[in-house]
Amino acid sequence: MDKILIAIIAVLVIGFIVWWFFGRHSNKEVTAERKGNSQNVDVVVNGSYNPSTVVLKKDIPAQITFKRKDPSSCLEQVVFPDFGISEFLPQNQEHVIKIDTTKAGEFDYACGMNMFHGKVIVK
Repeated sequence: MDKILIAIIAVLVIGFIVWWFFGRHSNKEVTAERKGNSQNVDVVVNGSYNPSTVVLKKDIPAQITFKRKDPSSCLEQVVFPDFGISEFLPQNQEHVIKIDTTKAGEFDYACGMNMFHGKVIVK
């Protein structure tokens, strides 16, 4: 009986680990707030990017303000490969990154270790 219980717990733990690292964690997409001639959205970095999907309007200057609360070294960097951006996010401080909105599309970003992901949609 003990072996069966241990086997069940092991399967549950493995399933949780697989879900945590490889599962699709849906996060509501957020449209940036428009202020005058620009648009801005805040992204909290705390174990993931929240919100993980940001929607921006094309041809309106935009910036994403990252607020990193997570102390892990993985999330101290954010990389936007399509924009050629790789920047350090200081912990417990706001860090603004300007986003080029002249081209519509979906642009992925990730932490420095490529374990946590987000997306910018320009339309």
